[in-house]
Amino acid sequence: MKSDATATEMSFWDHLEELRGVLWRALIVVLVPMVVLFCFKDFIFDRVILAPLGKDFALYSFLNGVLALFGLGPVDVGDISLINVDLAAQFFTHVKVSFNLALVIAAPVIFYLLWTFVRPALYPKEREAARGGFGFAGLLFYAGVLTGYFVVFPLTLHFLGSYQVSASVPNLISLNSYIGMMVSLILVMGLVFEMPVLAAILSRLGLISKQLLRKYRRHAIVVLMILSAVITPSGDAFTMLMVSIPLYLLYELSILVCVNKNL
Repeated sequence: MKSDATATEMSFWDHLEELRGVLWRALIVVLVPMVVLFCFKDFIFDRVILAPLGKDFALYSFLNGVLALFGLGPVDVGDISLINVDLAAQFFTHVKVSFNLALVIAAPVIFYLLWTFVRPALYPKEREAARGGFGFAGLLFYAGVLTGYFVVFPLTLHFLGSYQVSASVPNLISLNSYIGMMVSLILVMGLVFEMPVLAAILSRLGLISKQLLRKYRRHAIVVLMILSAVITPSGDAFTMLMVSIPLYLLYELSILVCVNKNL
């Protein structure tokens, strides 16, 4: 889509060609940081990916500091070790992690490229509503990623990693399982943090309002609990709770950012 004036004159194949160009640019935006990240394997894995396994991780240090203020002992995060049972798993994990980190870094640029593609097809009112939430969307995405990495994932990791049905059944956690849950939780949290942006856009289009969201708050809580159960990779109640709490706070934030008018 070249411009508003030419958008209506473009054929289906012209639109398809334009979309192909957008996707190629998005791919390049991801591949460049992916190559750079791939070259820093030791730092990425030892200081970032595997950091939640250590007892000096930021979340545990923060909790220990809070507990110390009340004269309580440190939290027992336990010892969790990872194993690898697949010959090629470590190499492909390296590739997958590099790609997903690059995707997180490039996400705002990808959102912008997609926005440039769909913008000419929108009415002025729709375009204005979407433009207002665009810059906020990137900030919320990174806030969700950081919440997933620093809070949701480490709590889930040490709860499930130390949970045993019997002392005679030790936990042997595979590298693939660890990486899979980390990536899933972090990306999911990044996406669900876009809820206030979506609410702001819909309210400016006159589809929802503060009153509507407040009226159906109790129904929304049930829906959010179901949503958290669907999007959690492990399906356990603890992880679902860890995801549902931020979802509810995002719902309340969505009410604040909505236009205050009756439908």
